[in-house]
Amino acid sequence: MSNELDYLSRRVASGKLSRRDFLGRAAALGVSATFANSLLSSAARAAGPVKGGTLKAGLVGGESTNSLDPALMMTQVPFAFGKCWGEMIVELSPEGKLENRIAEEIGSSDDAKVWTLKIRDGIEFHNGKTVTAEDVAATLERHSDEKSKSGALGYMKGIETIKASGKEVVLTLKEPNADLPYLLSDYHLIVQPNGGKDKPDAGISAGPYKVKVNEPGVRHVGERFANYWQGDKMGHADQIEVVVINDATARTAALQGGQVNMINRVEPKIVDLIKRVPGVTIRNHSGPGHYVFIMHCNTAPFDNNDLRMALKLAINREEMLNKVLRGYGSLGNDFPINASYPLFTEIEQRKYDPDKAKFHYKKSGHDGSILLRTSDVAFPGAVDAAQLYQQSAAKAGIKLEVKREPGDGYWNEVWNKQPFCASYWGGRSTQDQMYSTAYLSSADWNDTRFKRPDFDKMVLAARAELDEAKRKQMYHDMAVMVRDEGGLILPMFNQFIDATGPKVGGWVEDPHQELCNGYALAKCWLEA
Repeated sequence: MSNELDYLSRRVASGKLSRRDFLGRAAALGVSATFANSLLSSAARAAGPVKGGTLKAGLVGGESTNSLDPALMMTQVPFAFGKCWGEMIVELSPEGKLENRIAEEIGSSDDAKVWTLKIRDGIEFHNGKTVTAEDVAATLERHSDEKSKSGALGYMKGIETIKASGKEVVLTLKEPNADLPYLLSDYHLIVQPNGGKDKPDAGISAGPYKVKVNEPGVRHVGERFANYWQGDKMGHADQIEVVVINDATARTAALQGGQVNMINRVEPKIVDLIKRVPGVTIRNHSGPGHYVFIMHCNTAPFDNNDLRMALKLAINREEMLNKVLRGYGSLGNDFPINASYPLFTEIEQRKYDPDKAKFHYKKSGHDGSILLRTSDVAFPGAVDAAQLYQQSAAKAGIKLEVKREPGDGYWNEVWNKQPFCASYWGGRSTQDQMYSTAYLSSADWNDTRFKRPDFDKMVLAARAELDEAKRKQMYHDMAVMVRDEGGLILPMFNQFIDATGPKVGGWVEDPHQELCNGYALAKCWLEA
């Protein structure tokens, strides 16, 4: 029986037998549907990628204000679509190792202050031009310019000079940085012709798909790029499509009804229900992602650290983890680093303490309600989380007024603009990258307005420290400062929870971000 099923599963993988006929034969032999489907999955992996068809994703995180300019990408839809049309200098493998892309080799001086990128021959842009060292250098120059408003600006400012010579790009840093290659994997650093200086939102790079349709807030379509340099690894479907579905119920219904092949941000409260849907697979994994409430440290009343501390002590993290994430996550401790990062150190867990919160609140001198803005798009369960926060804060005598904002425009009109709101971070590859992106005084995405010259010096010193033990202690000290003096309220680290429909092959578990670190549409295929 086993030999027969193995043979039949291989015929399905090669397109010579229908899935229905295989399952019918397996049932006749007394084999469960679960085991039969596992055989098909194994056969599909052995057979390799299947070319053709249209692979569709229904995703939350798209707005009418989205742009194809990589510097401005901040939410899930631009991130995932960017991984389809964009190509990177380097990327992180699912195991956390560096994967060379446009940069064929990366080397450094002994002190990690001068870095040389050797640019790979024969990579073609979607417009037919060959990728050159000058294009790579121009890309890095643009993201180092404050006018670009790049999400990568925080750590790009650490580069002193960028020079292209022949097939090489030489970077001289202001301070040594052993993590530089990891920083270059930032999803904003999509290589563009002339660095995107001419037209940053043209959507032209060297990725597996060319931009065919770009309707921000509605849908995005890519068609396979015939001259993609590693077409055996990515770009299996003839066409990929991202449909913006910000409503969680509609997104789930689209997957169940077969309108899309995958979705992101499955709400934890419905995971067990989705697991029972025939053909649907939940894809969840832990990582550096975290759900937060952010306060602007330079705006009253949040410019008072006693008030900030009161709000940190007034949140019931355990309750929120259990009721909002249903256990699909872990407790946060008001700094953005967890065990996903190298050189992580444990710090005493902050607990819900309404009495201490009441003490700090009274000491702050504040009186009256505090406005907290939230939205369904901030993170799954963000509205429920804000209401739970409102209830736990009330026990400390703190009155939170919760305002539910519309999803469209939230990331342009609320996040990083209003002084107290719900948000999320997907995390970064290193501690230096996380702190440089969101906590340096000069970072464009410093969404807590935590601007401390002494902290900035600590970031730069840790970046330059090559002794691992000393660097680990520095990161510990930085974490304590953010935790006790910053504007971050981090109740929980989330698991990334995606789901795929029937016949989706090639899924790769990747802890760095949702949707296979954004590459699900580029790496997956539709099985025959």
